[in-house]
Amino acid sequence: MTALAVEQFRYGADNLGYLIFGNRTAMAVDGGAADEILAFLKKHRLELLFVTNTHGHYDHTPGNEALLRHSRATFLDCSTLAAQGRLELEGETIAVYATPGHTRDSICFHVDSMLLTGDTLFNGTVGNCFSGNTHGFYLSIKKILTLPPSTIIYAGHDYVRDSLTMARHLEPDNPALDKFLSFYDPDHVYSTLSEELQINPYLRFNEEPIVRLLREMGLPSDSEEERWQSLMSLE
Repeated sequence: MTALAVEQFRYGADNLGYLIFGNRTAMAVDGGAADEILAFLKKHRLELLFVTNTHGHYDHTPGNEALLRHSRATFLDCSTLAAQGRLELEGETIAVYATPGHTRDSICFHVDSMLLTGDTLFNGTVGNCFSGNTHGFYLSIKKILTLPPSTIIYAGHDYVRDSLTMARHLEPDNPALDKFLSFYDPDHVYSTLSEELQINPYLRFNEEPIVRLLREMGLPSDSEEERWQSLMSLE
């Protein structure tokens, strides 16, 4: 068995797709950069086994058809993967977490120390709650927060600059924001969960500056979920 790796592919204005791969085989997640992914597969002599998505929004699925057409890969839909909770690639387990909130079908992929979060969790913010279920979204975020602080967050979009602008608006005295931005690389967009807990206001609902801010704004803040709901109301 070999450890699996993750390659990030940028496409469109800010979309980020991924290839999870071992020595011989690979799985595409949100593979909108189909041409670049196919070129990577050819260069590294990898067979594409699976094509899937973090959720069904159109900006995450445009590469599916091309990837399937140019390979013998199998398409795996989000609901099937959520029910299975896992899949294997070269003997290594990829955990699949159902994380409804952004959409009802949102899922995350956990491989080794890396988490592909789609539009559930971005670097510095969270996704819009298009499902309308903010309680479910809260539970999904709580699930992610149980992972090790060293977990690498690979999101579905590069919203870093806009996210940190919003975070700075909420916490202008947070020194972690400038530090994170100084290391930001648009060619490799990621954060650790530990960094998210320092910069992402939507994960900092238990931190004193955020609690104080919500109280000053007259928003509900007595319980953890009330603070989450109040932060989501600011989007």
